[in-house]
Amino acid sequence: MNLTVKGRNLVLTDAISAYATEKMGRLGKYLANGSRCEVELWTEKNPSISDNQVVEATIFTKGPVIRAKEASPDMHASIDLVFAKLERQVKKYRGKIVARYQEAPKEALASEGFMLPEEAEEVEEETAIPRIVKSKHFMVKPMTPEEAALQMELVGHDFYVFTSSETNETAVVYRRRDGDYGLIEAQS
Repeated sequence: MNLTVKGRNLVLTDAISAYATEKMGRLGKYLANGSRCEVELWTEKNPSISDNQVVEATIFTKGPVIRAKEASPDMHASIDLVFAKLERQVKKYRGKIVARYQEAPKEALASEGFMLPEEAEEVEEETAIPRIVKSKHFMVKPMTPEEAALQMELVGHDFYVFTSSETNETAVVYRRRDGDYGLIEAQS
C-alpha cells in the first residue's frame, strides 16, 4: 500500500509522521498492493474547539474510496481513532467482497482491490451484514420544518421524521456537524 502523510498548517514532526505511517501501514494487510492511503493532519485554530487535533485519512482502492475523519485534544489519539474507524470499514467491505466471491478464485477478489488471506478465515461478527434488531412505530404529524427541528431538540435526537404541512410528503430534519439543521424531503 502506498502511504502519504502530510500536514496542513502544521509542522509535521518526524515522530508524528512515523506514528501515523506505522499505524496506517497496518491496514496494508487487508488491501491489495495497488491501494493508496493519504493521511492529512491539522490543528484547528479556533480556541473554542477543544478537540482541535484533526486527522483525516482516505484510502483509494480499485473499488470504493474509504474515508474517515476524527478529532481529539491529542494528535496520537486522533490517529488511533481514525485507524480504528478505517479498520472497521475496510474489514466490513472486505467481508462483503469475500462473501460475494466465496466460490471465485483469488484473482476476482484482488480485482476489487482487496487480498484474501492464505488460510480461510471466518467472517468476523462486525463484518456480517447488519440486521434490524429494533423496530419503532409512531404517528407522523403534519408540521413545518421549523416545528420539527424544535420537536427534535425537545426529544434530544439527531433527526426527526415528520409530514411536511406544506407538501404533505414525508420529510426528515437532522442536526448537521456544524450545529445547523438539514432537511430531507421525499419526492414522489
